[in-house]
Amino acid sequence: MPSLLPPISPRRVPPRQQGVALIVVLLFLVALTGIALVAARKALIDEGTGRNQLDMAVAREAAESAMRDAERDLYGAAPVNAAAVSCSRAQSSPLPADFDAACTQGLCIGPDLAYNEGNWTTSSETDRTRSEPWWPKSRGGRWNDSVASKPSRTPVGTSNCSFTGGVPLGTFTGAPAVRGVARQPEYLVEYFKRKNSGGQEADAYRITTRGFGYALRTQIVLQSVYSPEQ
Repeated sequence: MPSLLPPISPRRVPPRQQGVALIVVLLFLVALTGIALVAARKALIDEGTGRNQLDMAVAREAAESAMRDAERDLYGAAPVNAAAVSCSRAQSSPLPADFDAACTQGLCIGPDLAYNEGNWTTSSETDRTRSEPWWPKSRGGRWNDSVASKPSRTPVGTSNCSFTGGVPLGTFTGAPAVRGVARQPEYLVEYFKRKNSGGQEADAYRITTRGFGYALRTQIVLQSVYSPEQ
């Protein structure tokens, strides 16, 4: 008698999973994450570089402003804004006798040794005979970083006009302040003699300015020689 039960079909085994697609996807994710991190880091570095360049440019422009201000001061020109003048000099234009070793009111003078044998590596804050006024404080520079001892932008007679060290912008000329910088630029002036075009000795001045950027640590130092008589 024939069986009425359906024939038993063979059992089908599902295909074995190898996981290759998952590994490929993970590798792509790792690669993309690495590329994104490198791109982000590069963008941050580029932004920092651009910010530093902008900061240096601002500091340089501030130092240039102080250079022009020092020339006005030496020339004895009329104040840019008389109401903004903080201090006044005894004479409209500084005289050789106004310069001293302490850089009073930013006017400096020193022995020839300071220029003939000045040595950056051996000078120190206590050995100023071998340092020049515009050097850093740690090397005997005489900028005087005490802001409280410097003139503020107030009318004549209400400031620290007997200060020593760098002259803040506009102290004697009333020049407008530089906006946005961490500190106003300042200048030092050194007096010496030089030969003019006729071979005779004439007064000359070495101006050193220091400009600050948006950050106080960003500083630019510029120098020029100013001679009223060429």
